[in-house]
Amino acid sequence: MKDFWNERYDEESYAYGNSPNEFFKQQLDKLKVGSILLPAEGEGRNAVYALSKGWEVLAFDFSESAKTKAQELALKTGFNIEYQIIDALKFKSSKKFDVIAFCYAHFPVAIRKKANQHLLKSLKPNGHIIFEAFSKNQLGKSSGGPKNIDMLYAIDEVEDEFEGINFEILEEKKIVLNEGLYHIGDASVIRFTGTKA
Repeated sequence: MKDFWNERYDEESYAYGNSPNEFFKQQLDKLKVGSILLPAEGEGRNAVYALSKGWEVLAFDFSESAKTKAQELALKTGFNIEYQIIDALKFKSSKKFDVIAFCYAHFPVAIRKKANQHLLKSLKPNGHIIFEAFSKNQLGKSSGGPKNIDMLYAIDEVEDEFEGINFEILEEKKIVLNEGLYHIGDASVIRFTGTKA
């Protein structure tokens, strides 16, 4: 899996574009500027947007190529990005964040709940979560996402894996993606925002 992502991010173009995810942007713009953690951040498009708005950003991914592309994108826009290469379950920070944003962070099903719960430990009480990922109805669509249905989300799985979250928005939605080369066309996603109890 790591080899797959390194190869994808080694391509010259940005796999998912260099503009932020639209739902992430909409929701982040509603919040008071503070600190944000971006797991599975890939090539840095959301991190760079957050930096441009004054956020203190920590991003990570397990792909070395992702970090390289993220740093290049940040430098082009005049920012330095704090970016770690680490697996989700091994991530540690003494800092507690105001926001965690999961944008298409499709962890393997064997570790997914554990990874999500582990990362939530780095969120402050009353801290915010922004989440968008492909739903199980995405399977078979050409607009992106895992080809394994177990890695796709259902709403009841979100409720289970993010236990202890007060949901503000929680919905499955049909959207049209226009993000780089690999998120293009009709898609089915699950989105939520919420706060940590």
